[in-house]
Amino acid sequence: MPCFAEGHGALPAVTQVESRHRRQPLRTRGRIAVQALPLLLLAGITLLDLRTGEWFRIVSWIVLVPGTAAAVCGVWTTAGYAVLSLITYVAVDRVWPDEHRAGLADFLLVALGGALATLASAARVRRERQMLHMRDIADTTRRTVLRKLPAYWGGLEHAGAYIAADVDARVGGDYYDIQPGPHGTRVLVGDVQGKGLGAVETAAALLGTFREAAYHETELTVVAERLETRMTRHRLHRIALGRDDGDRFSTAVLLGFPEDDPDTVELINFGHEPPLAVGPHGVRALPAGDGLPLGLADLVAGCPPLHRVPLGREETLLLVTDGVTEARDKAGEFYPLVPEVARAVTADPRRAEPHRLVRRVRDGVLRHTAGHLDDDTTVFAIRRMREDPVQGRLRS
Repeated sequence: MPCFAEGHGALPAVTQVESRHRRQPLRTRGRIAVQALPLLLLAGITLLDLRTGEWFRIVSWIVLVPGTAAAVCGVWTTAGYAVLSLITYVAVDRVWPDEHRAGLADFLLVALGGALATLASAARVRRERQMLHMRDIADTTRRTVLRKLPAYWGGLEHAGAYIAADVDARVGGDYYDIQPGPHGTRVLVGDVQGKGLGAVETAAALLGTFREAAYHETELTVVAERLETRMTRHRLHRIALGRDDGDRFSTAVLLGFPEDDPDTVELINFGHEPPLAVGPHGVRALPAGDGLPLGLADLVAGCPPLHRVPLGREETLLLVTDGVTEARDKAGEFYPLVPEVARAVTADPRRAEPHRLVRRVRDGVLRHTAGHLDDDTTVFAIRRMREDPVQGRLRS
């Protein structure tokens, strides 16, 4: 199953793991029946050995008990099962006459099996701790890149869902953010080419530049130029370090919500999927990616053009990465994003609300792919608030 990271709205946390569980890897989190499995195995072997004749002695099978415990229990529990297995072996074997006893050889087998099982349990627990530590690092990295946004940030109601295709990595190159400022609120949604920490580093670099430029720069075109320059500088830096990602680029959509024109949205599209305006009257696509992705401006003359598009107060902008548009089912069919959204909004106009819309698309993609995603997936929805009670305080 993929890994989820959600926020910015009323969406429920899907697979967030509480920190107290991360710090207790030896617990099976309520799976008492699993921990009791070695005990049941011990009881079964004991009863079977006592109820069968001397021609079917299986008391030495007790060596399976600590081996089973090593797979599901902690170190001390496994060691306890090893000791209990030895005691049980001696007690059961003494019930039989001398000529039918398993003897010292099988006793040493059970003792050695218990010792090895305890060592195996210690190695497994150590690996679990390392894995959980790496997941904590990945979660911290994700929270740094995809920072938590306040409710109704910058006069916008918003919701977002990020689904990492790699459950172990938990991070990828998808990114989004909202930055209010004295020249209006700006929004950036993008997808860095490739995966891994290199893509995460690139996304962090772009977001850092966006947060500064979107606040200070008057014109959205200047913000776009700053992003292009940052992408070029970052790529040259990586090349100088000998990293093999000199051709890395990023598709992105840069949006501006001017304060003096509440019925218009400014848009610069760097080769990204076009945003969808979703409202009670249906679904319409905003201008498509008529420019090259960030990092490829040297192939053309400058950044993509700026579009000013009418946007109704009741319309929500839906932005997705190619993890949504390229999601396939078992038959190879792509996820029908526009028809699914249009059908949902037609049935209930309230589904155009950001958190409902994101949940609908997220669940639809997971159903369509049966939970098997080939790429990181981001769903982000925003719309203007009619009133923003915290806007004045945030601007100050």
